[in-house]
Amino acid sequence: MTSQPNLARFNRIVVKVGSSLLVDPAKGALRQDWLDALADDLAALHRRGADVLVVSSGAIALGRTIAGLPKGALKLEDSQAAAAIGQIALARAWAQALAARGVTAGQILVTLQDTEERRRYLNARATIARLLAMRAVPVINENDTVATSEIRYGDNDRLAARVAAMASADLLILLSDIDGLYDAPPNLDPKARLIPVVERITPEIEAMAGGAASELSRGGMRTKIEAAHIAVNAGVHMTIADGRVKNPIQRIAGGGRATWFLTPSNPVAARKIWIAGSLELKGAVYCDAGAVKALRGGKSLLPAGVVKIEGSFSRGDCVAIRDADGFEVGRGLIAYDSLHAEQIKGRNSRDIADILGMPGRAEMIHRDDMALRETGAD
Repeated sequence: MTSQPNLARFNRIVVKVGSSLLVDPAKGALRQDWLDALADDLAALHRRGADVLVVSSGAIALGRTIAGLPKGALKLEDSQAAAAIGQIALARAWAQALAARGVTAGQILVTLQDTEERRRYLNARATIARLLAMRAVPVINENDTVATSEIRYGDNDRLAARVAAMASADLLILLSDIDGLYDAPPNLDPKARLIPVVERITPEIEAMAGGAASELSRGGMRTKIEAAHIAVNAGVHMTIADGRVKNPIQRIAGGGRATWFLTPSNPVAARKIWIAGSLELKGAVYCDAGAVKALRGGKSLLPAGVVKIEGSFSRGDCVAIRDADGFEVGRGLIAYDSLHAEQIKGRNSRDIADILGMPGRAEMIHRDDMALRETGAD
């Protein structure tokens, strides 16, 4: 049987924290001791050089207590108001816990469209990348203040998986109120067996998923299996582990009970497969020989190397990258719409702000957003 991976091998880790772990359901108050212990774990990962991202629930649970709202289901406007109040408290709690350990936090609020629409996806991805480059820890949550039932995730398991894919993470940790996936409901069947490693998500694995386990958790095991689908297809390993204990990540690192979902791919390869074969081409950019050589050497496509723009496209669309003779070199998600791309082609990146009247990205297509062909022929 395949053994569990070593936590030390992962370099970009997304940690999902649910409301039922962070907020005491009886008091509606933050579990400060638990948060401090988790912050110790996150700081340890950060010190060893890993990039760390947190997807945190808890805004509505905290906000409803502060606002004095009753227990039970809330009307949409009350949920949104509770989220608005709670986000401030939640952000402060994370910022203070991490700052006490020498780590800077940055808050990002996202909606479904931010991870589904390529234009907004690129913006969110770029912000995350910049925060990680600054060695900050992005603390991410769904923007419950504006999201409605029709345009929201409804659980942070799937959101965390989308964030892991967006950030090209190599591991997603779902801290839960259960220590993994069982072949039967462990609260009903004393003989239920933990599944330590899932190499492939089969219909049998999906059938093991149950419902929500606690009042404050929106997502049950079913949403965790759905999150695993998203993660492994994006080249991200995923683990479900018990978050109720203190220092839960340290426990995982020590080989504690958990369920690992393995992927045969990696984030970069999975993303490039998606770009190369899953998206409709909306146009093309033609490059000079120097730019083609630079691309083959692992560089991004800069405006200076572009000689011709073809088609009408928007920022975030997939376009063909062609050499001067028209042969397809690769494909990529372009950082400019066709009008602006036409204006800056052949120009130095430092001139972009003067040409467009606003700052722009130095790369027309970033190397992480492109998939090159092995040959130059169509």
